[in-house]
Formats: sequence, C-alpha cells, structure tokens
Amino acid sequence: MEEKKFDLNSIIGFALIFGIIVWMFYLNQPTPEEIEAEKAKKEQVESEKKTNTENTKDFVTESEAIVVNPKDSVALSNAKSQLGAFAYSASLSSAKEEFTKIENEVLSLKINNRGGYISEALLKNFKTYDSVPVYLIKDGKNASFNINFGTTDNRILNTKDLFFEPSVSKNGENTVLSMKLKVSDSKFLEYRYELKPNEYMVDFAIRSQGLQQVFNNGQTINLDWKLQGIRHAKSASYENRYTDIHYEYEGDKDSFSGQGELTDDQEEEVSWIGFKQHFFTSILLTDTPFKTASFISKNIAGNTDLDDKEIKVTKEFSATMPLELKGGELNYTMDWYYGPTDYKILNGYDRNLDEIVPLGWGIFGVINRYLFIPFFGFLSGFLPYGIAIVVMTIIVRIVLSPVTYKSYLSQAKMKVLRPEITEINEKHKDNAMKRQQETMALYGKAGVNPMSGCLPAVMQIPVFYALFNFFPSAFQLRQKSFLWADDLSSYDTIAELPFTIPFYGDHISLFPILASIAIFIYMMMTTGQTMQTQQPGMPNMKFIMYLSPLMMLFFFNNYASGLSLYYFISNLITIGIMLVIKNVIIDEDKIHAKIQENKKKPKKQGKFQTKMKELMEQAEQQKGKKK
Repeated sequence: MEEKKFDLNSIIGFALIFGIIVWMFYLNQPTPEEIEAEKAKKEQVESEKKTNTENTKDFVTESEAIVVNPKDSVALSNAKSQLGAFAYSASLSSAKEEFTKIENEVLSLKINNRGGYISEALLKNFKTYDSVPVYLIKDGKNASFNINFGTTDNRILNTKDLFFEPSVSKNGENTVLSMKLKVSDSKFLEYRYELKPNEYMVDFAIRSQGLQQVFNNGQTINLDWKLQGIRHAKSASYENRYTDIHYEYEGDKDSFSGQGELTDDQEEEVSWIGFKQHFFTSILLTDTPFKTASFISKNIAGNTDLDDKEIKVTKEFSATMPLELKGGELNYTMDWYYGPTDYKILNGYDRNLDEIVPLGWGIFGVINRYLFIPFFGFLSGFLPYGIAIVVMTIIVRIVLSPVTYKSYLSQAKMKVLRPEITEINEKHKDNAMKRQQETMALYGKAGVNPMSGCLPAVMQIPVFYALFNFFPSAFQLRQKSFLWADDLSSYDTIAELPFTIPFYGDHISLFPILASIAIFIYMMMTTGQTMQTQQPGMPNMKFIMYLSPLMMLFFFNNYASGLSLYYFISNLITIGIMLVIKNVIIDEDKIHAKIQENKKKPKKQGKFQTKMKELMEQAEQQKGKKK
C-alpha cells in the first residue's frame, strides 16, 4: 500500500509540475502585437538577405533605352522627339546591349555599348576567401558611370541610357577602345580607354567633337560615379572597417570618409577619387581637377541584421562632379585604376595614391613608409611571410631592448625604495601634503626619477601604433598561411562556435589567446615589480592587469592574425629579455647600496624643485593657520 501511495503521490506531483509549466507558458505567450512585430522583423531580415545576396540589383537604376530601325521613319521621328540630335546613335547597328572586352595579363574589362562605361572589372591574379575570382565590378549591377547634361533644345539626357559605338585598335602594345556617342559620323561624345600590358592603370579620356551647338552652356553637366563594394574577405565586418572613400583635393591634400557613413561631403579642386574595399581599390584620376566634388558613403554591411557570413556587399559609394565646357566642348584626360591596395604599386604611380593605404598619420606613417615597409619587403623576399613576421619582431625587440632595460632598472629602484615609501605613507597617512613632500625628498636623495619608468614606455608607442596600422594594411599578407592560420591578413580559426558572442564573434582564434597569455605574464612581471599599497583615487593596477589581456583577447579575435602573431612573439621576447635583465644583468643589492650611497651625498636642487618645495611649504603653513 505504501508503494502504491508513493506512486500516486509521484503522479500527482508530476501532474502539478506539468500544469504549472503549461500555465507559465500560457502567461508568457506573445501578444498578437508581439507576434506581428516578430513577423515584420523576420520579413525585414529576409528582405535584407535577398537584397544583399543579389548585390542590391536595384542599385543601378536604368530607364528604358531607345533603339530604332533607321528605315522606320515613325520610330525615328519619335526618337528625335525624345533624344534630339542623339537619336542618330539609337539608329546605329551598335544600339544594343553588347560588350567589348579588353584585357592584359592582370586586368580584364568589359565595356557596355549602353552607357559606354565599364560593366565588369576582373582582377585575374586574385581570388576571394572562397576561391571566387575578384570582381570590382560584376555584371554592371554594382557600378554606374553617367554624364547628365542638358541640350540646346531643352532636353536632359543621361549617357547611361544612350548607346555608344565601339571601335578597337592598337597603339603599339597597348589596346585602345573608343566608345562614341554619335550625333553624326563627325560629331560625338567619346570615352577613350587605353590598356597597357601588365598594368592596373587604364588611360581614360572624355572628349567631345562638334557638340558646341548641342550642349546647353547654361545647364550644369554632372558626372556621377557610383560603386557598391563586393565582399572579398572572410570577415565582412573586418573588411568593411577598412572600406571607405579617399580623395585628393586642393593640390596635394588628401582625406577619407572613415568607417561611418558620409552624407554629401564636398571638396574643391579634386584630382582623384578612390573607392577602397580594404585590399582592392577603384580610383578615378583627372589631370584637370574637378572644380567641386561631393561624396556619399552608405554602410550597407553595418546597417543590417544579417549574419556576417551572409553579407555580400559592404559599402555603397557615390561621387558627383560638375564638368566644365571649354570652347563649348568637353575635354578631360583621366585614368582608371582597378587593382590591389598595395603600397608599392600605388606609390609607383607618383600621384599620391599611397595615401589610400592607412599607414597611420604623422610619425606613425613615416615609420611605416621608411622603416617597416622596406624592411618587411626585404625579409619577405627570401623568407616565408610568417617567418618574416617572427624575424622582424625579434629584431625590433632587440633594437628596443635598451629602452626595456632602462624601464626595468627604474622599476627595480622603485622596488628597493618601496619599504621606505610605505613607512612614509604610514607616518603621514593623515597628511597628504607632508607625505608627498617626504616622498619627493626621498626620490631626490636616492637619485630616482619616478617618471623614468614611464618614458621608455612612451617611446615605444610610435612603434606599437605604426605596426598596429602596418599589419592590417600589408597586402603581401593576404591569403598567406602560417602554421594553423590560412590567411595572415584575416583571423585564424581553431574552432567554430554554434553561436555568436557579442564583441567576440562566432569563432575562436588561437593567436589572440597566445598574445593575451603573453601580455598577462608580462604585466604580472612589471606590475609585481612596482606594486604598492593602493592609493585613494589611483587606478587599480590589478584590475588593469586582468583587463588588458581580456581586451586583447576580444578585440583581436577578428583582427589580422599577422598582427596577433606579432604581439605574441613581441611579448614573449620582452618576457625573455626582462628575465635576463632581472637574473643576469641587474643586481638589486648593488642598486640598494648605490641608492643608500646617493642618499648620503648632498643633493643640489634645481630651480624647479626649489620652487615646488617652497609652494608645498607655503600650502602646509596655510593649512596650519586654518586649523
């Protein structure tokens, strides 16, 4: 009977628990409004996914082009009423959606009869992270190049809706493509492309002939260039961080849009515009600077709920420049660059294009340009890229070792003085002014400068920040493997997570973990050397000691593995150098003896120290009077 009673009680208990669970689900079920909101959110995400996956096909808006049969007088008359003099171009055999291909060893371009602009730009020698050819423009869906102009018969026309007639020829080894938007056989607007062997730079010209009576002088002629960045890297968010607009203006000044969005920014006398997609860039250059240029940058990848893996495009760029007529005609000599964001290549054109590579401002950029770039180029010329990073790191740390020695020596002196400083703090724990006076007096007698430990660290900041800019910008590291990292320009992966951790990601990178461990050990050594009793209002050094490696772990999990490799090796070498300094070079007993000897010598104070002492004494006296 007891067993049956137990079974019955168990059944009743389970039933109650089940009932409570059902009741809780009932109470917490979403309201109709919440269901509708969730449905709307899912629809929005699906819409974004579809839009992003298709590279936003509506990015390039096209109106219906007019094509006429020259024998059809009615159609020709209708075309003239809409296109005016340019109806002639719509009656030619070239008035159809056809493409002319020009290519060399490194670059392949397709130019559309309609609009006369580049509808495909393929870089032959590169692949994306998933082994797909690198397109800067693909199928004409992510780029547009258009001249909007008025005519003397009060029409507003767009070249992107009109048909050009192609003609291919040779200029020595160069391939020349002439695209002419004709009013007659001898009157036209021409886009001229000239492609040289093994070159990413394409000579380009916009000129008109015999159109003085066609262009409306009183109407602004605008050149509009748009491009949507196609994703090329493993991490879309990381690539997006280095995707932005760069431009040169007023002679040799340069600027960029940065990571955020840009709304109708405007500059004068613009000589080139670059739409940078981290490791690949599209640039329009002109020998006749645009009088003004306005820029727009929209952050597509950053304004979506899509997962990083689903993002297909990064940012959307737009530039608008007014063109000036000279003698009633257009005549601009330009260039197109479609190629890698490689410092060596861009610097070789002597057009200030190397500014597109983010090497850092001021002294940081100088260090990269004249030290790290040539030095790493030398090492990587005969060493694998990963080994080159390790060797460069070792040499940099050896060069900086005297700075490390001075820093550690200062810390050792402070450690020797710690008992006396503690005694002063205890003696004057209720008098901060007196405590400060005696501490400074002790430092003066011992010949110790408490700031000398900070100065070496400050001296290393330019090197640290220069390398922080160097590794994410080093094109040479792209898709170069080392140990478990398959791409030193992107994050390494030792494990994929089934979920995403905010600020960390959906994967685990090993190099940042090793770098974090190394920096933690380093901070334990340095912090332990100088650790004193926590002073009120002062930062908690133990907290900083734990926080810094944690920040390194999170921040660098999505960064270039080459950078994490550098910091890991750098901290490892620094730890080794400090152990040698501590156990072999520095003798704390000798330091203590020397400090005691210095304390016995009369110390002549400088004017600044004397003045500070007087001020502190006056403040102490004033404090005594108030009491």
